[in-house]
Amino acid sequence: MQNEPSVIFQDEQIIVAYKPYGVLSEDDDKKPNMPALLKAQTGCDEVYTVHRLDRTTQGVMVYAKTKEAAKRLSELVQSGGSEKTYLAVIEGVPETPEGELCDLLYFDRSKNKSYVVKRERRGVKLARLYYETLGTAQADDRTISLLKIRLLTGRTHQIRVQFASRKTPLVGDRRYGSRIMCDNIQLCSSELCFPHPFTGEEMSFAYTPTNEYFGLFS
Repeated sequence: MQNEPSVIFQDEQIIVAYKPYGVLSEDDDKKPNMPALLKAQTGCDEVYTVHRLDRTTQGVMVYAKTKEAAKRLSELVQSGGSEKTYLAVIEGVPETPEGELCDLLYFDRSKNKSYVVKRERRGVKLARLYYETLGTAQADDRTISLLKIRLLTGRTHQIRVQFASRKTPLVGDRRYGSRIMCDNIQLCSSELCFPHPFTGEEMSFAYTPTNEYFGLFS
């Protein structure tokens, strides 16, 4: 398993890199984190975080090298100008081979956990995603499925809780009820598309996971 970040692309303004499992996407004084590791790898004076990826998730991320690039990329992310695609391995099989999931989510900060709720109230946010099933396999005497997921909103633990609420948790996600034990949650930010913050050129980057349960679908 790759446990060090790797630079996919960089220019004077941005860095696109692969984030491995177990590494924080934001600055942290005590734990391994992407900005510090990328500064050490590239020799950049500064690396700015413009979007997040859970420590338990691997995949493609974009970082800024300058404050102006960070400002423009942050605005782009907030306005929905970037598109993220994920690959996930879930327990079981979705009710339909493809479709849209729409839920109301509440994130409990004290428990660091999201919940699907039925009514709108303070702190509740709409969550939407679209998925398609790419294949099924057998693991630990259970059926598992490989999904391609496009986020239509970006909520905390969104993919994890939306599938867990339908009794198809992500493999390895013990927080949300997975019964298959493995070292990491089987979730990967596999594709990131966005216009360059200065040139406007459409940029597209991809990463294909092969570790652990993803390898069963190769």
